Amino acid sequence: MNRDFLVRFIQLQFGLFLYGLGIAFCLQAHIGYAPWDVFHVGISKVTGASVGVASIWVGFVVLALVVLLKEPLGIGTIFNMVMVGLFLDFILWLDIIPLATNFPIGLLMLLIGLTIISVAMVFYMRSGFGAGPRDSAMVAFHKKTGLPIALTKGIIEVVVALVGWRMGGMLGIGTVISALVSGFIAQTIFKPFKFDV
Repeated sequence: MNRDFLVRFIQLQFGLFLYGLGIAFCLQAHIGYAPWDVFHVGISKVTGASVGVASIWVGFVVLALVVLLKEPLGIGTIFNMVMVGLFLDFILWLDIIPLATNFPIGLLMLLIGLTIISVAMVFYMRSGFGAGPRDSAMVAFHKKTGLPIALTKGIIEVVVALVGWRMGGMLGIGTVISALVSGFIAQTIFKPFKFDV
C-alpha cells in the first residue's frame, strides 16, 4: 500500500465520519429531516432497525439500481454506503449531541449539521474513490432521462421524503430549509477549500 493511497483512504474515512456527524446534528435539530433522512428514519420506525442500519439497507438497494443503470462505481461508493451509517449510529449511541429544545436552537443545529456535511463532502470527494450510491443514482437517472441534474435531484428527494413521511419520518420546516440552503452552504464552504466539483 503506497503512501498516497493511505493518505487518500484516511481522508475518505475522515470525510465519512464528518458526514455521519453532520447528519446527527440535523437529526437532533428535530425540526424536520433532510429528504433522505426522512426516508431512513421512516424505515427505522417501521422495521425497528437503527437509523444508521436503515441507511445502509437503503444504500444497498440504491447501489443495485446504480449497477443496473451501468453507472461507474468506486470503492468510495461502498464505503460511503456502509461507513456513514455506522458512524451515525456510533455518534447517536455516544449521546453527545443533545436534542434541540426549541426552534431557534434546532435551526442553529440544522445549519451546523449542513455546514459539517459540506466540509465532509470536500474531504470525501477529494479522496477520489467515487461518489456515494445516492449521488451515483442521481447521475444515472439524469443520464437516462435527460432531465437537468437539479430537477432529477429534486424529483428523487421529493419521492423519498414523502415515502419516508408516510412511514413515520419527520417532515417539517427543516426539510424545506435543507433543500433550499444546502447547495448554498456547500458552495460557500467549497470556496475557501478551493474545491470545485
